[in-house]
Amino acid sequence: MPFHWFYIVGLLLIVLIIFGPGRLPELGGAVGKAMREFRKATNELTNEVKASVDAKPEAPAPSAPPAPSTTSSDTTKTSS
Repeated sequence: MPFHWFYIVGLLLIVLIIFGPGRLPELGGAVGKAMREFRKATNELTNEVKASVDAKPEAPAPSAPPAPSTTSSDTTKTSS
């Protein structure tokens, strides 16, 4: 449903009546600041998701084979 210009003008008049002309610049600044912060957070989140999708998974480093372990039972068998 598109917004008719009459609805927008009516909403602005109601806001003007409720808050008065003195507070409108303050409210406009607060709304603008909130929109900037929201856009900044959205852009950061989008960039983070794109970076994680575009990043290639790193190949695991080749692991060395485990070294043979000598236990005390191995050394006692060799001395018998």
